[in-house]
Amino acid sequence: MYVQLLKSLNRLHPRAWDFVQLSRMDRPIGIYLLLWPTLSAVWIAGQGSPTLANVLIFGLGVVLMRAAGCCINDFADRKVDGHVKRTADRPLASGRVRPREALTLFAVLVGVSFLLVLCTNSETVWLSFAAVALAFCYPFMKRYTYYPQVVLGAAYSWGIPMAFTAAGGELPAAAWLLYIANLLWTVAYDTYYAMVDRDDDLKIGVKSTAILFGEADRVIILSLQGLSLGCLMLAGSSFALGGWFYLGLLGAACCFVWEFWSTRRLDREACFKAFLHNHWAGLLVFMGVVLDYALR
Repeated sequence: MYVQLLKSLNRLHPRAWDFVQLSRMDRPIGIYLLLWPTLSAVWIAGQGSPTLANVLIFGLGVVLMRAAGCCINDFADRKVDGHVKRTADRPLASGRVRPREALTLFAVLVGVSFLLVLCTNSETVWLSFAAVALAFCYPFMKRYTYYPQVVLGAAYSWGIPMAFTAAGGELPAAAWLLYIANLLWTVAYDTYYAMVDRDDDLKIGVKSTAILFGEADRVIILSLQGLSLGCLMLAGSSFALGGWFYLGLLGAACCFVWEFWSTRRLDREACFKAFLHNHWAGLLVFMGVVLDYALR
């Protein structure tokens, strides 16, 4: 129903669907993976009672910045995506959208996001410049380093320190535990995603942690997920979170174990499903945060 609603935008403009696909609004998994840890930080920074303004600012900011990231990613990969089976039909790779149009949409989305940030405070505004820089740099990293997933993790986690400065103008040291936890988790699930395209990436020279990790990929992913949970436990102790939070972490741990088991044959479909499944892990952690504050 959601996709059909987006497709109906073609009634307003014949090329609307091309830009929906460019910004990946028809595939909201990236929004979920970015949204849950960001909202968890918003809740913790607000001590369980975040302002409605901050919830809306960061919720909408997630949607807009993820869309902007997809635009610049496809711009960077416009000469590569056509050689990868999964991405060959993307709007830029197939010629349905021109490079200049992708850059224009990126600029518009970033501009609107910046207007949202201006509703917070100066500390958060300054941090937002780093968010844009990370979002812009990530797509180009796969040409030069086997660690583009680390840059993605840094970009996907930057809303966490911003949530704390927006709530009180200060950035406690424990907030960086949440940041590191999310960075590690992002590297883990995006490695599953990279494993889907690993054969194609090897042929065209694109680098990723999936290639770097090689046969140890699943073990390293599970280790990163374990380290992420460890950082979250430390953060939970620092922020005096209780049983519901740790129950959410237990649920996330069960998700990670299932992903490890389900990808034992390393087929593309299983790796892609494992990537998608991380949405539930993030949701469980967020629910644990919300319930822990609400049921005290």
